[in-house]
Amino acid sequence: MEALASFKKELSSPKKIFITTHVKPDADALGSSLGLANYLLKKGHDVTVVTPTDYPSFLNWMKGNDSVLDFSRNEHQPLAKRALGEADLIFCLDFSVLNRVNELGEMIRNSDAFVVNIDHHQDPEDFADFRYWSTGAAATCELVFELIEILGDKALIDKDIAECLYAGIMTDTGGFRHPNTTKNVHLVVAELIEIGANASQIANWIYDSNSINRLKFIGFAISRRLTIREDLQTAYFAISKKDLKKYQSRTGDTEGLVNYALSLDGIKIAALFSEREDGIKISFRSSVDVAINKFAASYFNGGGHKNAAGGKSELNLKETVERFESLVEEHKSELFDQEPVSAN
Repeated sequence: MEALASFKKELSSPKKIFITTHVKPDADALGSSLGLANYLLKKGHDVTVVTPTDYPSFLNWMKGNDSVLDFSRNEHQPLAKRALGEADLIFCLDFSVLNRVNELGEMIRNSDAFVVNIDHHQDPEDFADFRYWSTGAAATCELVFELIEILGDKALIDKDIAECLYAGIMTDTGGFRHPNTTKNVHLVVAELIEIGANASQIANWIYDSNSINRLKFIGFAISRRLTIREDLQTAYFAISKKDLKKYQSRTGDTEGLVNYALSLDGIKIAALFSEREDGIKISFRSSVDVAINKFAASYFNGGGHKNAAGGKSELNLKETVERFESLVEEHKSELFDQEPVSAN
């Protein structure tokens, strides 16, 4: 309560505010950032939103997108650094450790600004002056909605803010199909729809906006790059830089691909290995009774939610895949013999 009082005091007069989120922002990351930014602008604050990297073009419809600074672009860095240096408040959304924002992390750590962390991931780093955090929340957008409500400003949530927040909740629940789809999720999205969020249009923008190259890439990945290990109840995609170049892959084109592997009958663990310039990026998914985040954290420098996690590898693609298969085989008893519990 004392921390909340300090936070409210910080927002009681117009401030310069810096908002950032994790690398390669998804709908929850960008939706929470822009939803919060649009709310704070209504309160009279000077707000700058900075992303560490670019993000999928299917999120460009969100209000405020045109003003977002991408720190990976050289021309945006001076503006972003100035905004961070002048900030009275810094909001860190949808990440729990500062290394998730690349070099911005140490800049935030060294800042004298009041730092706020709003997030739903496990094992948060202690870097914030005020943290609004819950692993029981399905999405950071859900928490942003609740925080605005706690501040007594729910009436300020308009259609644009509601649609940003709805997008993050929709995607982080897998279209309201994942075990994290709670009663509270439905209550929040019902309010967002009542405010004006167009649920069908948002789903169309995010799920039904494909380039020809992306559809061809998905077909290629399923037909040529999907490996199924029935003996390990595991399936995975291994995508090389050459594959990505062949289909002119853009940020967001591999989004959701790993779910095709998890959808197969009998599969409890799915993975997507993508070869990038800085190493192998890994996306993990699992059935409700497998805690894939612990596996990702233990062996692939990652983590996340119980059934949806990420990781990385500095080995080459072939070596990473071989290590993954070996580790699943070695630990399959502990992976598959867990008590079924609801996911956070």
